[in-house]
This record gives sequence, structure tokens and C-alpha cells, in this order.
Amino acid sequence: MGDIVNKSALIVGTGPGISASVARALAAQGYKVALAARNPDKFKGLATDIGAHSFAVDATDEAAVARLFVDVEAAIGVPEVVLFNAAGRVRGPLESLDPVLVRRAIEVSAYGGFLVVQQAARRLVPLGRGAILLTGATASVKGFANSSAFAIGKFGLRGLAQSAARELAPKGIHVAHFVIDGAVRSAARPDPAHAPDSTLDPDAIAQTYLTVVAQPRSAWTWEVELRPHVENF
Repeated sequence: MGDIVNKSALIVGTGPGISASVARALAAQGYKVALAARNPDKFKGLATDIGAHSFAVDATDEAAVARLFVDVEAAIGVPEVVLFNAAGRVRGPLESLDPVLVRRAIEVSAYGGFLVVQQAARRLVPLGRGAILLTGATASVKGFANSSAFAIGKFGLRGLAQSAARELAPKGIHVAHFVIDGAVRSAARPDPAHAPDSTLDPDAIAQTYLTVVAQPRSAWTWEVELRPHVENF
């Protein structure tokens, strides 16, 4: 895939949606996969199914993220594909939002992304290869009422992705940001009977992630928008 040599991948912020689908797709292509989140119990079944390594991490804790990369490297080697999929969300009108919860949400979405990208870059730049993928949302480019904290975090993550792409691409590292513009399908949120294909299929999203990883460096993209064919934009 692209310029990847050692098929090893780390996914931070693993859950049952996009990250799980990406993990399965990577494993199907022969990748050694490491999964990390605050609560590894939520992806225990997935890890067993694909033979992945599981790690607990608070993405907003600098020391914990640094330790995660050390532990992952010991388990599967330097992860040459790193996906940051964590996000913090708190909803409500501006005048009544709890500033403590808002700060936490921003830390998860943006600061956590920085810590993961930094640790990945420290390992991939000496190799001169690798891919760093960041999951965004509609809120990365458009803020909504009662969702200011989420927008702040996602705008920040997009800015990080753009800056990192410009800084790291000349060093051989492919940084890509994915704007997930729509609801992601799940068992708890299936398509309505009257509107089939009105949500994003996480397995289809994963296909795009892997396609981006496989891009030759002569034709890299730094951002992709994904939405159902019926989604307004």
C-alpha cells in the first residue's frame, strides 16, 4: 500500500463505527493492528476477531500517549499507519455550557490529535514514510447551533491536519483529514425504511481510508469529504 513497508497500524479512539471498520480492513490486508481507547473493553470482541493488540490510553495525557507508542512499537513495531479517531462532544446553548466539559471536549478532539500526531511524526520522519489519518466531521468545516464545543475541537483538528500535511509531506509522511459529512450507520442507528442509503456505511468509509493510504506520493490528497448521495452540502 503506497510507500508502507512494515504493515503495522495504530488506531486511537477505537469504537464500533469507523475505527472498527478500518481495523478490520487493515487486518484483512495483512496489517498488524493495535487498538487504543480509554476503555479497551468496548472493543474486546473486535480485537479478538482480528488478532489485534489492545491498549488503554487517555489521548489528552501527554505521558500516556508517549507510553502508548512505546508499548505499541514493542508489540508490532513502529506503526506506519496511525489513525486518530477520538472526539469530544458536549451539546447545549452557549450561555449554559459547562466550561469544564467544553474544555475536556476540545482537549479530546484537538489536543489529543496533536499528541498522537506528534508521537507518530517522531517515529515516521526518520523512516521517511508512513500515513497519519485524522477523522473529522461536518463540524470540521461548519459550526452548528448548540454544538460549539464540538466545532471548536474539529476545526482545531482540521487545522492540525492541514499544517501537518504541509510540514510532513516533504518528509515522506502522508497526512490526510477525512470530513465525515453525515450520520454513520450502525446497529443502533440504521437507515430509515423510507430513506435507504441515507447514512454513511462505515465499511465504505474504511475503503476510502485505505485507498488514501495506498495513494502514490506523486498524487497525495490531504483531505477527503465523504457523504451519502442524498446528503445536502
